Amino acid sequence: MDRETQNLIKKLSKKARTPEEMFGSDGLLKALTKALVDGALQAEMTDHLGYEKHAPEGRGSGNSRNGATCKTVKSNLGDMDITVPRDRNGEFEPQMVPKGHRRIDGFDDKILALYARGMSTRDIQDHLRDIYGSDVSPTLISRVTDAVLDEVHRWQNRPLERLYAILYLDALWIKVRHHGRVVKKAVYVVIGINEDGLRDVLGLWLSEAEGAATWLQIVTELQNRGVEDILIACVDGLKGLPEAIEAVFPRTQVQLCVVHLIRNSMRYVNWKDRKKLAADLRSVYAASSEAAACSRLKQLRQDWPKYPQVADIWQRSWEHVIPMFGYAQPVRRIIYTTNAIEALNSSIRKVIRNKGSFPNDESAMKLIYLALSKHKLKGWKNPVWKWGEARNQLAIIFGDRMTNDDITPESFTQKS
Repeated sequence: MDRETQNLIKKLSKKARTPEEMFGSDGLLKALTKALVDGALQAEMTDHLGYEKHAPEGRGSGNSRNGATCKTVKSNLGDMDITVPRDRNGEFEPQMVPKGHRRIDGFDDKILALYARGMSTRDIQDHLRDIYGSDVSPTLISRVTDAVLDEVHRWQNRPLERLYAILYLDALWIKVRHHGRVVKKAVYVVIGINEDGLRDVLGLWLSEAEGAATWLQIVTELQNRGVEDILIACVDGLKGLPEAIEAVFPRTQVQLCVVHLIRNSMRYVNWKDRKKLAADLRSVYAASSEAAACSRLKQLRQDWPKYPQVADIWQRSWEHVIPMFGYAQPVRRIIYTTNAIEALNSSIRKVIRNKGSFPNDESAMKLIYLALSKHKLKGWKNPVWKWGEARNQLAIIFGDRMTNDDITPESFTQKS
């Protein structure tokens, strides 16, 4: 910071001794912002005309300044009166605050940030009034948030990568008004991990029921958007979902979420037995090989004759439990549970839990999209943990289906 700037700050700070005098609705910061905006608009006019104010070269130029118009705009600091210069020919188009605009850039972002936290229109109104002294109509808030729908549409239809090493599929439930009554709808979520270990939400879909038929439509849409191959798909225990995936991607290994299996098993177990039985189940899914796991499952059936349903659940799902035993820990840790998508769904639930119901599907999509965008900013720019080791194994097993064959094991480690 140069000395001239320091001296200016000292001079200005003498005029504001309290936080209210500095940051309040009529404080110094707001006055400085107004001065900067007015100055920027004057600079735009100078650039438009090609000469400074009162400069002699402006005489006979064919255009000149023609006073100014006062305009009230909304900003992050509240309502602000600015002065927009005019030119005699009416050709000046300001960029700082375009014609017809009543909000300075950044104000819409503030509304979207509040909306993404699950705040209602009334809550946003009250917040902006209390903090910034700015009165915002419900219509304005709706118009700002509705602009997100175009972004959602582009995002939902964007082309996808050719190959995803891992795919997670799951759904959560919300309440939406439909034809005058509140109904439950499933929000289908798909997360993909590409060859570099980077996670991405591939799409959101709304339906009145979670079923294999809808999942088949979703997987087909992924294929139509450019996905040619999926190595491993991690799913919950929904009946028919593995078959829906294999109908579109027949070479994909389907791995059932062990956590979901444990939850389903515990529904048949008394509270006093759950801790001990859960420990015995761990010996099954943590076994070193498929043969060892099969032996442990037989032993579990013998040790717990009063809960035959538990062993039956695992036996019926065994075909989609055993794929993980073909991998070492780096891959097994990633695929044995759908925790990656459960964590995302949990962050979405935190945002929507204050909503009794959504007025329509569009309102739900806006909020969920903004919520997951916020979640993705928290570390999703980095590969999943120890991806280098996991990808090394996948490259050996699925080498003919992977594309980045020029990456060496040493570079895998560096990427992790």
